[in-house]
Amino acid sequence: MTTGFFSHPDCLLHEMGEWHPECPARLQAIEDQLIASRIDMLIERDESAPLADESALLRVHTQAHIDFVRNTSPVEGYAAIDADTSMNPHTWQAALRAAGAAIAATDAVIEGRYENAFCAIRPPGHHAEPARAMGFCFFNNVAVAARHALAVHGLSRVAVIDFDVHHGNGTEAAFAGDSRVLMCSIFQHPFYPFSGADQVPPNMVNVPLPARTKGMEVREAIDLLWLPRLHEFKPEMVFISAGFDAHREDDLGNMGLVENDFAWITGQIRAIAERYAKGRIVSCLEGGYNLSALARSVVAHLRTLADF
Repeated sequence: MTTGFFSHPDCLLHEMGEWHPECPARLQAIEDQLIASRIDMLIERDESAPLADESALLRVHTQAHIDFVRNTSPVEGYAAIDADTSMNPHTWQAALRAAGAAIAATDAVIEGRYENAFCAIRPPGHHAEPARAMGFCFFNNVAVAARHALAVHGLSRVAVIDFDVHHGNGTEAAFAGDSRVLMCSIFQHPFYPFSGADQVPPNMVNVPLPARTKGMEVREAIDLLWLPRLHEFKPEMVFISAGFDAHREDDLGNMGLVENDFAWITGQIRAIAERYAKGRIVSCLEGGYNLSALARSVVAHLRTLADF
């Protein structure tokens, strides 16, 4: 069975200015590396991503938040959400398409069309809280997909894994105290958004790590802290917030991971999914801003998902 690769041209249209690191070139770099590495032959492309409908977004976000994002969308130029986050005339559609791709991937994996799937989407999502857009994020793609799996497909337990260099505060806010969801994350701390280390909800396994932490320390933390909880939880599906900005070449973080570390983490997740979840994984792109490191890391992630 194949790995689905979900993306959509609309995700290239959102941009926040030439200076901004969260740029369309991120997806283009991934595409170029897929061709160069010949992994393109191991995945099945799927551009069926619909626009996420309001009912799907409302499983995570408030009506006021959805209305705010819709109404902030500019006719031309940019509309600022915060100092680092803004909308252009295409952002609303791109954000709906990103969440829609995550939903479509979830449907496809649960229905057995793919064993697992990766969504090369933007804008990213894990900083988007139920009532607030922030940190380059508007809607929480992974949270929307996980809630879709629970509500529409009737799953009882899903795990969310986040290895972005930044804490997924939005995902934690969406699922804090929800016994159907186990969230495991690593992140640099103290660092934006300066959350995740205190008053951690019981269904969260947060592993804050100091700057310059390298791969072996990360692997040890995952082995000791994530894996026992995941084995105990026995998820029926696994969702990944796949941020690659913990790479040592990425200037937006200050961590020391390399491609082999992302491949190792993915392998541990895949083993959990194969044991408890029929192999079902949906991974969604979050951070990663050094274009070469991002593209190489995504290929390492995909090779492991595709078991190649």
